[in-house]
Amino acid sequence: MLKTVLAAALLVSAVVTAPAAQAADVPDFVMIDVVTVNGSGCPAGTAAIAAADDRTAFTVTYSDYLAEAGQGSDPTDFRKNCQLNIRVSYPQGFTFGIAQADYRGFANLQQGATGTEKGSYYFQGMSNGASRTHNFYGPKSDNWQATDRATVSEIIYAPCGEVRHLNINTELRVNAGASKLNSFMTMDSTDSSVSTKYQFSWKRC
Repeated sequence: MLKTVLAAALLVSAVVTAPAAQAADVPDFVMIDVVTVNGSGCPAGTAAIAAADDRTAFTVTYSDYLAEAGQGSDPTDFRKNCQLNIRVSYPQGFTFGIAQADYRGFANLQQGATGTEKGSYYFQGMSNGASRTHNFYGPKSDNWQATDRATVSEIIYAPCGEVRHLNINTELRVNAGASKLNSFMTMDSTDSSVSTKYQFSWKRC
């Protein structure tokens, strides 16, 4: 276990409307345990997780998550990924799903180059899951931002009464295209780490 975050409560996700009316339908406590963090985009010690101050979400911070292609890069550098295996503990009678994920970073893509960010979400032992893909096109040298947002009917919840770890797999890909110049895409920055926020949606079983 890499890190444990104890939150007094987690409010319903911002994706679900009228949170005040549903305030009674949230658990009294939530504990988030990061079981494993694996992947070429998040080497040991370069990713951390914490509950948001307002207790509506949890945030993952990366400090070494970069994919690149073209001049000066290795053949395997074009794709980087990071898989989080998370155990969420909460009282019986509730279940949860991921309603929204917000990503951001920096992209330096030459003319003709492309970059891709993908997020996949599924619970341990379940065949159904969800994924979203966002594409970026050169020329571009700027911050990027992407949001994966599920409607209420699209949210996949953990089975009631069962302990299932949540798996979140993110991926960055860069294709240099016809250009031989270096292109890259990152989920970090030179002056500060970049956070990825995941918002929970709760419901009673």
